[in-house]
Order: sequence, then structure tokens, then C-alpha cells
Amino acid sequence: MRPRVANALAKLAGALLAVCFATGVSAEADCRADRIDLKGRWGSASFTVETADTPESRSMGLMYRTEMDADAGMLFIYEAPAQVAFWMKNTLIPLDMIFADSTGTVTKVHANAIPGDLRAIPGPAQTQFVLEINGGLAAELGIKPGTLMRHPGLGRYVAWPC
Repeated sequence: MRPRVANALAKLAGALLAVCFATGVSAEADCRADRIDLKGRWGSASFTVETADTPESRSMGLMYRTEMDADAGMLFIYEAPAQVAFWMKNTLIPLDMIFADSTGTVTKVHANAIPGDLRAIPGPAQTQFVLEINGGLAAELGIKPGTLMRHPGLGRYVAWPC
């Protein structure tokens, strides 16, 4: 790289760091365990989430909840990609299930799962993450396959890391 270009890049990087320091913004500060971010051609959205990352918390999920804030959800995290399926037993509110692979890329959206329904709702093979949000919200926002997720629980090797 030519010295002039290197100097200009160094000044630009310094200026960006100064702005981040002055505003308190950093790339990692945006990632929090209680929030998931999604982005795609449709735009972006963030949800306050509870994580379900143990067999016990995944089996309980959002059962027995009578309501959920519009900007809330639950993120299911599996140790490795697998074939997963959900049902709505004891779930009292309609949900959208957003399935993602190990890169945090949405592969399927199951809209408006019916409260109390005992039929299995399978995700695609190699699902590692599932985000549940209020029913109908994924379509309203435009969330669809190809959308990227960002959350500290997704790990470092995802398409949109923290």
C-alpha cells in the first residue's frame, strides 16, 4: 500500500474510533444477551429476548404465557445444527417461528403457529437457532429466508457476528 493511502486510512480509522469513543458506541456494545438483531433487504429489527439454551428451558419455551410484548421473543440455541421440531402444547399465544442455520441465516419462517396445536412444526435440517416472536410479526416486518441474526449466543462464526 502506498504511504499516502496508508496515512489516509489510518486517519480515517482514528476518526472513527474517536467518534465511537465520544458517543459510547462500539460494535460489541450493540450485542447484548437480552437482545437479538435481525437485518435483511427488508430493513432491520431488534427484539428483547429470553434465551432457551438448555434442554429444560427449550422444552418449556413460551408455554403458559398469556401475552408477550410486541418487541419481545425467545431465542432457542442448540449446541449443534440438527433437525428440530416444535409444537404449541400449552402455548397460549400465536407465534412466528424463525429457523436459522449455524451461520445465523434464516432458512424458514413458520407463521402464526396455532395456540395449543399438537402437530409438529419441523425446521429445516441443520437448524441451530430458532427465534419465536408474536404471530404475524415476521410477515409484517418482512422477515424471510436470507435474513441475518446477531446475538452473542450465536457464536463468532456467523454471517453477522457481534
